[in-house]
Amino acid sequence: MLRLLSIFAVVGISLFLTSCYTISKKECLAGDWKGIGFTDGFNGYQPQARFEGHIKSCKRVKVVPNLTLWNQGYKKGLLRYCTGWSGLWEGQHGYSYNGLCPPKTEAEFLRGHEVGYRQYSLKSKLEQLEDDYEDEEKRLKELGEKRKKDPEADRYNAVSFEIQSSERELRRINDEQSRVRTDLNEAEQEARQFER
Repeated sequence: MLRLLSIFAVVGISLFLTSCYTISKKECLAGDWKGIGFTDGFNGYQPQARFEGHIKSCKRVKVVPNLTLWNQGYKKGLLRYCTGWSGLWEGQHGYSYNGLCPPKTEAEFLRGHEVGYRQYSLKSKLEQLEDDYEDEEKRLKELGEKRKKDPEADRYNAVSFEIQSSERELRRINDEQSRVRTDLNEAEQEARQFER
């Protein structure tokens, strides 16, 4: 049993260490630094941190990455990343802008990012409002049951007042949900401009 646990521990540590590498041994040995750079740029990675990760990854097989070739590929990949569509995708997933795009493509990327981030924020707000509505409905139901079970509890109209307050809150949440849905529909129409 102890031997089996040791094997699992070694496998687990190996998997953990493997997941820390930015590229495989095979990619290091192949040495397609222009292609690797292109992929890194296309995916919007921070250049210094990413290249340092490649250096660490390739130490395992005693390969030194070629920074010049990697940079050439990275710049070309970055031009593909810095588009309105890519900005939209980043924003829709809640990612903040990392400042990588060159001036000639930055405005379009930021335009897409703004629209996408607006969608992301509105969807998050709508989810929160739905949770709030559900919680308030539950509270209203509990108050109604409390009044039915113990009429004396509402002797000074305290429970009735709480019920009215809860009903007002449900209407407020419902109104806000409608506003957010309208804003979200507008943001989704704006996002269609970036569809390929």
